[in-house]
Amino acid sequence: MPCKRKTTEHQKNVWVTRPSARSTNETSRSGGGVGRQWPTIRLRGNSPTLYSQRVSFNQAEFEIRCEWGLRGLRDLAPISDVVIIIDVLSFSTALDVATSRGGIIFPYPLIDDSAAAYAASHNAQLAAASRGAGFSLSPTSLRSMETGCRLVLPSPNGAALSFSADHQNVLAACLRNATAAAALAARSGSTIAVIPAGETWDTGDLRPSLEDLIGAGAVIASLPGKKSPDAQLAAAGFEYFRKTLPQTLRHCGSGKELIKRGFAPDVELAAEFNVSANVPCLRDRAFAGVLAY
Repeated sequence: MPCKRKTTEHQKNVWVTRPSARSTNETSRSGGGVGRQWPTIRLRGNSPTLYSQRVSFNQAEFEIRCEWGLRGLRDLAPISDVVIIIDVLSFSTALDVATSRGGIIFPYPLIDDSAAAYAASHNAQLAAASRGAGFSLSPTSLRSMETGCRLVLPSPNGAALSFSADHQNVLAACLRNATAAAALAARSGSTIAVIPAGETWDTGDLRPSLEDLIGAGAVIASLPGKKSPDAQLAAAGFEYFRKTLPQTLRHCGSGKELIKRGFAPDVELAAEFNVSANVPCLRDRAFAGVLAY
């Protein structure tokens, strides 16, 4: 039954129709309930307008797109020539350090018994579950990696996105290689999806993070093409913090957490800007380094 809601002066006689519980259940049983677009009827005076409630978030009208996390990856990757994953603290920074030394890095989303089995199946060693014990998610721990070393590197953010990416052109970028990643991406295609990974709350929900917004913006600022408002916002954030990157990473939530745990060198290393021409590229489930120039 239509229900009337209170409106502003210029929005008189607005009515919203909703399906009854019976019709919803019948649709679900028939297999048509998932993703069903229930129409809304808006009356302005005596003129009805029918419009759909579904809105597209894929930024398809722009060449340079930016969206957060796994949902952003799923929405933007299918319509983009190149996907760039950003996880400044610390997966993509660790990738740059490791692959610039010739390491082969397999991303994995979980740190459990399945990770060990996955490493064995790829003739690779498994990174330590905690920083400070051999090779781990700590970028500084990977500076001694030798050429040809095969390592499974789990993380719930950047590695999980990389593991889920089903795309032929997936790159990883951070502040260290932002301009190099942009240059390689621009040569590989004209439509580019930049995906900041963010962090994860204890509930498992996505926590957008300042360092990944800045990292995404650093790449976007060097990309040619028409940028979506989301991409423009990330680029503006980078420009705002560009001259204070070390201080900003030290003071953001993720940086403070790592410093408190004794990993201040990881934060300092991640804050280095444009010191690497290496770009980790995902091929056959593993990242290897490619020189952008």
